[in-house]
Amino acid sequence: MAARSPVNAALACGLVLSIVIAPATGAPVATGHGGAVATISAQASQAALTILNNGGNAVDAAVAAAATLGVTDPFSCGIGGGGFMVIYLARDKRVITIDHRETAPAKAGPTLFERDGKPIDFDTAVASGAAVGVPGTVRGWHEALERYGSMRFAQVLAPAIAVADTGFRVNATFNGLVDQNLAKFRQFTPTSALYLHDGKAIPTGTLLRNPDMARAYRAIASGGVKAFYEGPMARAIVDTVNRPPVAKGVNVRAGTMTLADLANYEARIRPALRSTYRGYELYGMPLPSSGGTTVAHALNILEGYDLKALPRAQAEHLYIEASRFAFADRNAYLADPEYIDAPLAGFLSKDFAATRRALISLQQAAPGAVAAGNPYAFQNDPSVPLLPPVRASIRPPPESLHTTHLTVSDKDGNVVAYTFTIESWGGSGIVVPGYGFLLNNEMTDFDFAGPHPNVPEAGKRPRSSMAPTIALKDGKPAFSVGSPGGATIITTVLQTIVNYVDFGMPMHQAVDAPRISQRNAATTSVEPGFGGSAQATALARFGQRWESPPEEIGAANALVFNPDGTVTAVSESKRHGAGTALVQRRGH
Repeated sequence: MAARSPVNAALACGLVLSIVIAPATGAPVATGHGGAVATISAQASQAALTILNNGGNAVDAAVAAAATLGVTDPFSCGIGGGGFMVIYLARDKRVITIDHRETAPAKAGPTLFERDGKPIDFDTAVASGAAVGVPGTVRGWHEALERYGSMRFAQVLAPAIAVADTGFRVNATFNGLVDQNLAKFRQFTPTSALYLHDGKAIPTGTLLRNPDMARAYRAIASGGVKAFYEGPMARAIVDTVNRPPVAKGVNVRAGTMTLADLANYEARIRPALRSTYRGYELYGMPLPSSGGTTVAHALNILEGYDLKALPRAQAEHLYIEASRFAFADRNAYLADPEYIDAPLAGFLSKDFAATRRALISLQQAAPGAVAAGNPYAFQNDPSVPLLPPVRASIRPPPESLHTTHLTVSDKDGNVVAYTFTIESWGGSGIVVPGYGFLLNNEMTDFDFAGPHPNVPEAGKRPRSSMAPTIALKDGKPAFSVGSPGGATIITTVLQTIVNYVDFGMPMHQAVDAPRISQRNAATTSVEPGFGGSAQATALARFGQRWESPPEEIGAANALVFNPDGTVTAVSESKRHGAGTALVQRRGH
């Protein structure tokens, strides 16, 4: 995949301009031959398809789609944040990952979000310069393109530049997200100027252009990765973090980021985390994302049950309880592996999973949060000490539900599953003046008080739940899945896999099914309309209880590689305004 394409950049850009700015349409499911893409944005899916049609590979197309999502879905992702990319390399028959999670600035420490020895209010922490981690997205894209792509920034950013320049129509979802964040956005003058009209959410139907974001992308297209991490854009980021551009009378906590923090940022090329489930090899993100690890642990617990043979309600009850126990262990032990020696071998052991399974009742839900287990006993490594969990019972801070996921494949069989984010809806709420992108609030993914594995430290990456996943069967790609949703990412990916593998649902039904998310709490999160349903009533007989109010959970995207050689791309049919799935050539 490393060989450079001879595609002429100017020609590629011209083709993009003629296609991407056309009215965006698309269905949430498509089957065909060649490459395929599924995203939550019609423009982003079209950007990826255009790159594939111009000779680009899955990595090129993934970056093009991601950059376009930064324009059309700026409240969940963008170059002001970070993410995790899982790549299947068809020629090498291996899976690698690119960790470009944000890092804490060098001056950050465990008391970052404390005042007078006590944690500050979460919402106050979010809307601040102190919440901003060193962005990793551009560095991640650079590594992906240089190592595994066939095009350069000038080509893959062209679709996003076209959309930012020409504009797109604000839909009801976009308008609603601005409306939800009015209090945050009103605090910052460049954000208000871009996304508010007369102090209110920009109306549905408005043609929204973002020439400043186009300017940022053009700078990266011509100057490469250094255009972001050094020079005028880097200075603008640092100035914005350390002196947030607030409205008159507003005071927010300033950050301590330096130009050196940006210049020294590094992405990590990490081996994929491998697990197995009912004949599938599952590849996901290792730490500092807890997503791949926790999904694998929960599936290890579930593998001991014959879910297909059980009544559906009982099988779903066991899915909920497996999630509960897996989250107890996740919350206690997992964090940035460069700072914490997490007991991963024990955590992923099938024998450890069996001890957790033994505590689950087939008939009755646990009454509330359960204690963490002891994976150290299953390490089989004398160099790792047998230590008790660190404050295992502490409830982690709220984790934003707002991220985005996309998945792409190409005609050569390469696959990319990519989840990236700026954390909360609208991140910190701060748009970088002159460059049009929102900065993340990723530092709030750290625990606000210690001792705990996931407290802030200089250069540390906050624990994530992102779980882009690629599944192989008999050595070949079988499916890919991922979702946004903060900690509910883990349960969305887990539930989709169970729906598809155990319950035999077609992938579009597995994605569309009502989501149920248990994260080691007294109640389980569900979506609107679930309470009072026959499914909810059946699960209530097992003692399951539901969180109120219900909220939409995740916005998944998936690919399925069919036995006949076709690929099916699947996006949401209802959530987040519905997504768009495209294939290069439709199947018959």
